[in-house]
Amino acid sequence: MSATFQNKVAVVSGAAMGIGEATARKFAEAGAAVALLDRNEEKGAATAASIAATGGKAKFYWCDVGSGAQVESAVMKAAADFGGLDVLASCAGIQRYGDVVATEEALWDEVMTVNVKSFYFLCRSAIPHLLRRGGGAIVAVGSVQSITALPNSAAYVTSKHAILGLVRATALDFAAKKIRVNCVLPGAVDTPMLRWSLSLCPDPAAVLAACNQSHALGRIAKPPEIAEAVAFLASDAASFITGAYLLVDGGMLVPAGGMSFSEGGTGAAHNS
Repeated sequence: MSATFQNKVAVVSGAAMGIGEATARKFAEAGAAVALLDRNEEKGAATAASIAATGGKAKFYWCDVGSGAQVESAVMKAAADFGGLDVLASCAGIQRYGDVVATEEALWDEVMTVNVKSFYFLCRSAIPHLLRRGGGAIVAVGSVQSITALPNSAAYVTSKHAILGLVRATALDFAAKKIRVNCVLPGAVDTPMLRWSLSLCPDPAAVLAACNQSHALGRIAKPPEIAEAVAFLASDAASFITGAYLLVDGGMLVPAGGMSFSEGGTGAAHNS
């Protein structure tokens, strides 16, 4: 079933690249007018122009989502420009590394601001506009690390757990007012953020191969595959879903002990 967003307005944060860009394009293809929020003006404006060039409705708004004032201003402008707001997709996020001892306070605060506080700012700014339309949908992009953890990622793991908590709290608080709030939990996705992470490794190709192999499907995701899940949860097809998370992880979390444990045959019988 293809989601349709005709006559609806969607705000997408982190919309210049990666999952956010794919989500903005998906909403536009499905008929929505899309407000793209990002602090990368060059790529964000180019994405909006590309959407418009193919017949979609899109406008870029420069915004540092870590600033409550900037988020409030951008959301207000978008609602005024497009005549309201129906959907919010929170896709902005960063990855940083370090255990709890090695993580400096400034780095911790950076991750929490971009990954968690931005979602709070977006919800706080967007919900009054959703209420004026009689309800709407909010979708946050979390991670498989919203419900599990990888080593050397204390701030990131904590931030992604917090996103899921805020999704559930907001879903409960606004269910009676017909606002649904859900979360998509991707596995590894081929985004600029992942490529940056790989660049920190001595052998990026080997780490990428390991990333592919850590998913039961044998590969990492493409951003449009995550955007499809975001659009589903934001659509009327998910009208009875709220406070939930949708794993879009290529089977990453299915095998006990991980894929290497499973493939090695440890504790399992393999059929030929």
